[in-house]
Amino acid sequence: MLTRPSAPTHPLDRLTYAGLAWGEGAYAKWAASIGAIAFSLYILLTAATAWFMPDANWDMLPYLAIAEEGAYPDPQALHDYAYSTVKAGVSAGDYKILTDDGGGFRSHMTENAADFHSLLGMYRIKFLYAEILSSLSHVVSPVEAMRLVQVFSVLLFGAITLAWLRAEGALALAPFVGAILIMADFGDAARASTPDLLCSALFLGGVFAYVRKREAATAVLLFLAFMARPDNIVFLAIFAVLLVAFREKAWGALAGFAASFVAYFAISHWAQHPGWWPHLWFSSIEQHYNMDGFEPPFSIAAYLKALAASVVRAVTLNNWVGVSVLALAGWYGLDRAGFRLDRRAGILLAALVLGVLAKFTIFPIHDTRIYFPNLLPPFLLLAAPLMALWAAASQGGRRAALQVIPGDKS
Repeated sequence: MLTRPSAPTHPLDRLTYAGLAWGEGAYAKWAASIGAIAFSLYILLTAATAWFMPDANWDMLPYLAIAEEGAYPDPQALHDYAYSTVKAGVSAGDYKILTDDGGGFRSHMTENAADFHSLLGMYRIKFLYAEILSSLSHVVSPVEAMRLVQVFSVLLFGAITLAWLRAEGALALAPFVGAILIMADFGDAARASTPDLLCSALFLGGVFAYVRKREAATAVLLFLAFMARPDNIVFLAIFAVLLVAFREKAWGALAGFAASFVAYFAISHWAQHPGWWPHLWFSSIEQHYNMDGFEPPFSIAAYLKALAASVVRAVTLNNWVGVSVLALAGWYGLDRAGFRLDRRAGILLAALVLGVLAKFTIFPIHDTRIYFPNLLPPFLLLAAPLMALWAAASQGGRRAALQVIPGDKS
């Protein structure tokens, strides 16, 4: 049976008990302030890490190349620019890792400008990121421009998260949200010189604006998130279908989808994107050295093999599956306890979950960064019902604490 614990008699036990009681009371009184400060410190630490300890990833080279294509129309000149810029901006050890893998893909691209240039269509489609890098490169070095984008994205992401928690009266949950971000590899996303975190910050702002019924901001931010990573069209399409099916008035989200849908075809054509299947082949089946005119015949066997391999890697090597399951478990538990999402939030949660599943099915790649935009918003949607549960438990707990719960005494 469960009974009220007896009062401690040992002086050290009494001191420990008093200290814990004081800490509990102090945290309960200042939970919002403590949560906001702790989360802010985590965001600032992550931003500092993004600047002082960046990850030198190979994608830096094509991203820097597409940012300055206008100034270097010749493939060889553009190749030389990208490689010399990265060489000047990273350590000698990192540069060797990026350019020499013992005769493999990286070594080949270091020596072959034409093949390197043929890959750029898969990167050129991230139009917004390239334009930002190009603009910042007039003020700072290109590699520093990449770091600045990452620092800005971290700070913007953190500010929107705090604003969302504050709007829901849930700043006390900020340390928990920080823990979710750690599990979702937020630090890795911050250190990588890619458009993933910029997209995530804009996306988070867009869905927050939707929750707050700021329709114009919703349309603009979701469209900008799409321009940073066009694969977000998958989420936007599912979201639009659900909004129409459930007759939820949200013209901002629908406008964002409509603009993105039109832009998707225009940008894909302009960027000379190789197409879905060649890109999937390159990313998940086999790295092809020259994408110009590369049109492998579609193979259901090859697709299923890539899907199976990505499932295994996602479950064993990455965290996004576990984080997504945790969000669904939280939603289910709160719903069963009677603390439910409202209709508007419920539609968004369904779109976020279905968006991850659809994106993985359409383009099976295991990296957490691909699905990062969809990972945190479900937890922020659950903040309000979780705070309601907390309040109900606190009120009921004070009465139940003094009661003895009878049980089997045998």
